[in-house]
Amino acid sequence: MSASDPAIGARASGTVGATETLALDAEPAPRRRRGAPWAWIVLLLGAAYFIVPLIATLEVSLRAKPQFAAYSNSFSDARFLGSLTYSFVVGLITVALSISLVVPTAYWVRLRAPHLRPVVEFITLLPFVIPPVVLVFGLIRAYSRPPLPFTNTDLGSSALLVLAYVALSLPYMYRSVDAGLRAIDIRTLTEAAQSLGSGWLTIISRIILPNLRVALLSGAFLSLAIVIGEFTIASYLARPAFGPYLQLLGANRAYEPAAVTLISFGLTWMAMIAISLLGRGRGARSRVQVAGAR
Repeated sequence: MSASDPAIGARASGTVGATETLALDAEPAPRRRRGAPWAWIVLLLGAAYFIVPLIATLEVSLRAKPQFAAYSNSFSDARFLGSLTYSFVVGLITVALSISLVVPTAYWVRLRAPHLRPVVEFITLLPFVIPPVVLVFGLIRAYSRPPLPFTNTDLGSSALLVLAYVALSLPYMYRSVDAGLRAIDIRTLTEAAQSLGSGWLTIISRIILPNLRVALLSGAFLSLAIVIGEFTIASYLARPAFGPYLQLLGANRAYEPAAVTLISFGLTWMAMIAISLLGRGRGARSRVQVAGAR
């Protein structure tokens, strides 16, 4: 082999590499794909479906003289703040009871009794089958006489209202919690906690609940939205809730119902933004902490 052969080989290798580099450089940059026209049409139609009614409602609320009188009248009405506060407090109690009932049940079913999952899912779907008017008539018929005359007092009627709302929120809360439990390895977490001496209460409160933060916030938001906008059960139980107040306001005022509707819509979006901020990045950056009981 001559001395010039390696040089030729080197030149050949370099030539091939240079050719490949030039070929790669000559390739056009990939264009950013834009969505299909029908996708943009669907997006615009969906946005119009939500935005146009809001604009129309705003236009109706501004017809009052002076222009913002509907909003000032709504905020100055003691029944508006009273009914909204009552529904908000009832909603918070409903969320607390729903979490206390659903989280241990869903955790135990997924960990120890997976064969009971179809039964539990069927029970949680019953509020979709039983209309609220049937539910409230059943509650009134069962708890309006001894030995449990709940409807004879305001506190008892409010307790019935909370229990009815807990039943209505079961489908949403259970599915949110169940989806959150599927995203974590609860068996490994439970075994690790038990190896450190943690009891069941510690496991649920300090390990399971922190890892279900986003799921619980989603279920809590849906439950709170149901409570604030519900009308049938609160009306038949004669409770000063926000739903009956909206119906009464719409039957007696012209512009205030539109203003109150926009105010409640704004409060709903504020709750959604709060949930988004509280749950941002929890799925990707959460650190599982296993606390040992002393």
